[in-house]
Amino acid sequence: MDKGFIQQFIEWIINNGGLYFLLLVVFAETGLFVGFFLPGDALLFAAGLVLDDLAREFFHFHFSFVILLVILASVLGNIVGYWFGYKTGPVLFDRKDSMFFKQKHLKKARDFYEKYGKGTIFVAKFLPVVRTFAPIVAGVVKMNKATFFLYNIAGSITWVCSMMLAGHYLNDFLWNRFQVRLINYIEPITFGIIAITTIPVLYKLFLGKKPVVPTPPTDDYDAKP
Repeated sequence: MDKGFIQQFIEWIINNGGLYFLLLVVFAETGLFVGFFLPGDALLFAAGLVLDDLAREFFHFHFSFVILLVILASVLGNIVGYWFGYKTGPVLFDRKDSMFFKQKHLKKARDFYEKYGKGTIFVAKFLPVVRTFAPIVAGVVKMNKATFFLYNIAGSITWVCSMMLAGHYLNDFLWNRFQVRLINYIEPITFGIIAITTIPVLYKLFLGKKPVVPTPPTDDYDAKP
């Protein structure tokens, strides 16, 4: 079976840096605008497939400690993104496009924030691109820090645990039952995860608005006495 680009990239990460590279990717994708292109969902899921190996690499701790480290990387990434947005403010929206920065991504995150408010920080964890820029936008609009930290921690725990534990336990089940290794199917799994998490939200955001039908004006002389 020919390996796709995403599978090759994920396997390269796991084989060349493992846990440390995983922490760096999660940190970058959840707060640094240069990380918007990184496959965070697929990488977390793939890391769950080799979670025991990653734990053995890190002083042979239990895999729950690895998950805790990844959650911490996600939380810290969002904090850095919030701080960056808080300090740069509206000036960021005048920044010119570059290889690692696109205005359209920042504006999409801002529209998402305006649509869903504080819950954006939680929901954005499951949305590629949006999760990178959402904390930056939260900083730009100076979202209450305590509220931001609450949603940041809750979102990080839910995102990391759901992705990594799903990969870990589903892989064990399929291997024990059918001798199937999910790492060989990471390509379609990646696109499936993106579709499941992104399409419903984007549909509601951009296509779910009902058209407003204007009410025809009523002339005074048509009114009954």
